[in-house]
Amino acid sequence: MKKKVIAMVGVACMAALLTACAGSGTKTETTAAEQKEAGKLVMVTNAEFPPYEYYDKNKIVGIDVDIARAIADKMGVELDVQDMAFDSLIPAVQSGKADFTAAGMTVNEDRKKNVDFTDTYAEAAQVIIVKEGSEIKTPDDLTGKKIGVQTGTTGDIYADDIENADVNRYNKGMEAVMALTQDKIDAVIIDREPAKVFVKENAGLVILDEAFTEEEYAIAVKKDNKELLDKINGAIKELKESGELKKIVDKYITAE
Repeated sequence: MKKKVIAMVGVACMAALLTACAGSGTKTETTAAEQKEAGKLVMVTNAEFPPYEYYDKNKIVGIDVDIARAIADKMGVELDVQDMAFDSLIPAVQSGKADFTAAGMTVNEDRKKNVDFTDTYAEAAQVIIVKEGSEIKTPDDLTGKKIGVQTGTTGDIYADDIENADVNRYNKGMEAVMALTQDKIDAVIIDREPAKVFVKENAGLVILDEAFTEEEYAIAVKKDNKELLDKINGAIKELKESGELKKIVDKYITAE
């Protein structure tokens, strides 16, 4: 009987010891995971928008990526860049799937209802791409035309204001450009810098001299995340004052 009691006590002690060890291990792993997450910023973008974001082989590169990485460096954290459809970017930030989005995103009132924007880091414009010899010479000539845009972009938003226009929406800017080369549409409305790339890569296309709209780009964070907003703004200010931001832009956009 004595041996049986001792054995039972031994089993109980062993079970308690194993439980304690397991609990301690779990706690350590959770803490490590939390520390890892605390040291990383998740950025979502749409890598179909050169030179702001695009693929170089299997790596996402571009102006926005370099700026975001410089911001992350100043904050002492790692940057995790994830690619997704443009119209999924703001929902990803709202849901907490991402910390912020940098995607050549124009600041406008509709977007301000859903996210908070940082200070502006770049000025841009929506332009019109047409085929050489097109009867479309100015934005006013878009009335009643078939127009291609990338879904969710400001080109998409503003195209709805064109009288009697037939707006064709594409997931990627390049898809809209291809439709233009195939005479499926009459014009494409898109950001100036990607437009330059698309025109350079596709003979027979030109950009109209008159811009469709003038815009400002900023980074979007979740509503009321003031701590992150302030940190990013502080980093942007430093990048501007040091001249590093200009160097990043000049790396991708050369003077004409």
